[in-house]
Amino acid sequence: MTTTFNDFKLDARILSAVAKLGFTEPTPIQAEAIPVLLEGNDVIGGARTGSGKTAAFGLPMLEMAKDGLGIPKALILAPTRELARQVTEALQSFAVDMRLHIVTLYGGVAYQGQLSALRRGVDIVVGTPGRTLDHIKRNNFDVSAIEMLVLDEADEMLRMGFIEEVTAILEHLPTERQTALFSATMPKAIRKVAKRHLKDPVSVQVESGGLTTDHIQQRFMRVPNVHKIDALERLLRAEGNGTALVFARTRRGCAEVAEALAKRGMPVDALHGEMNQAARERVLHRLRSRQLDVVIATDVAARGIDVEHITHVINLELPSDRETYAHRIGRTGRAGRDGLAITFVSVRERKKLQNMAVSEGIDLQEIRIPTDADIANAQRSRISKMITTALTDTDRPRRLEWVAEILNETEAEPADLVEAALHLLAGRELEGLGDSPSDEPPQWAKARIHSRIEPRADEVELFFPIGRNRGLRPGDIVGALANELRIPTDAIGRVTLLDRKSFVGLPREIAMQVAQEVSELELRGVRVPVQLARQNDDRGGRPHFKRFQHRDRNDGGGFSPKGQKRFGKGKRR
Repeated sequence: MTTTFNDFKLDARILSAVAKLGFTEPTPIQAEAIPVLLEGNDVIGGARTGSGKTAAFGLPMLEMAKDGLGIPKALILAPTRELARQVTEALQSFAVDMRLHIVTLYGGVAYQGQLSALRRGVDIVVGTPGRTLDHIKRNNFDVSAIEMLVLDEADEMLRMGFIEEVTAILEHLPTERQTALFSATMPKAIRKVAKRHLKDPVSVQVESGGLTTDHIQQRFMRVPNVHKIDALERLLRAEGNGTALVFARTRRGCAEVAEALAKRGMPVDALHGEMNQAARERVLHRLRSRQLDVVIATDVAARGIDVEHITHVINLELPSDRETYAHRIGRTGRAGRDGLAITFVSVRERKKLQNMAVSEGIDLQEIRIPTDADIANAQRSRISKMITTALTDTDRPRRLEWVAEILNETEAEPADLVEAALHLLAGRELEGLGDSPSDEPPQWAKARIHSRIEPRADEVELFFPIGRNRGLRPGDIVGALANELRIPTDAIGRVTLLDRKSFVGLPREIAMQVAQEVSELELRGVRVPVQLARQNDDRGGRPHFKRFQHRDRNDGGGFSPKGQKRFGKGKRR
């Protein structure tokens, strides 16, 4: 028997809003989680982003808060401001007929607007951990009446280094409350949080297998590093019937790839951490409104993107860990759709990718770099599809009159007219491919990739004069770099802890900028100097390092001495 939303005994106003939105049958996570939450149970939900989990916890939350007394009764924590805003918009769409006040708390904007909303009275609060904790500590946000807490994308909050803020918020909340934790993956640290703060939780696991990406086809392509942009252009032209999100490791790489593709005539834009919020919103708006087919993004910038029509995710490099890989490719295949994820690998990365595929049970297949013939066939297929669609267009009579005029003026045969139209319609797409495009891969794709495993030549280390004797942990360093300086977690290399000193590897460009622009970083409550380690440091005896002079706080870019600015020019948290 098919389950419907009416079976959940929700408030009539909620059911009416759900019906108006066109939802009839709940998704698997909704069918499993909603009844359990309505009964007041704590829940651990395993579901990928885009599976409908916002409604899974949002509808029971609206049911609980439906009286609308203007007192915060529910709190949702999300890892990014984009996701927090999306959750708020979803809740507002479900509560359109209810007199409920929902506020979103996130950084990067002034406190005053959020403070005013809190003072007027709210029923549900959606926020990022850092800004939410700030409001609690400033006594702006009274959490004493919170009855329901949701941790959305808990594994992302862990990866972004927010676990301490989340734990601190949990300590402020009433012990008698309902808690729901939703996460695509369940790292050990998340399981510890669940064990400590959830009471007899009901596990709702609707996805199968480790990375919860069975709905996504996963492929890899062997590409020499120096030809990644060439391979990407070929892939996008051959797979161009859709929207692609391409992941680059650093903001510099992101910008360079976007610029290179734009110069080759491809409609593309970049999305990275150095962009201000207004520029970011412009790119996201173009992406959501289908005005943009290709976006090159870093992991940090892509967090919180929830665009249902993304058909392809392309990794220019293999991510550093399985969780990052899962979250990246989870950007495609949303809302029940299928998706395709393609990862570029070098020889040194191929074995790591295959080991991950075996351990996670992924059907990972190699595909070839598209040939000229592949690109030409793809373009012809797209044009044929456009023509087939146009044949059913209601505007056909006017166009047929135009065709008759052209035939009469030129005395051309219909077939000649069609050929000329196809030539113009194909445009630049088929230029340079010739009359008989080759089915052979480009010469550089035939070359054997050098098999020697090379070290990360671009990585250098930062040195901190603090170590295990002060209780320092690797997570403290990673969290400080990710949260205070907004360095992508997948750019952070190995962390080495000794008794009185510590080292962390970073890409050379990032390490040099940090060393030049940051004087101190807070680790375990202590402000310690930031220093660049010499590469010949043997981890013994006296520390060897080179000290850099940081910029003045008024020079218009970089960090202030207390690290109050975002990594990059003029970006504040």
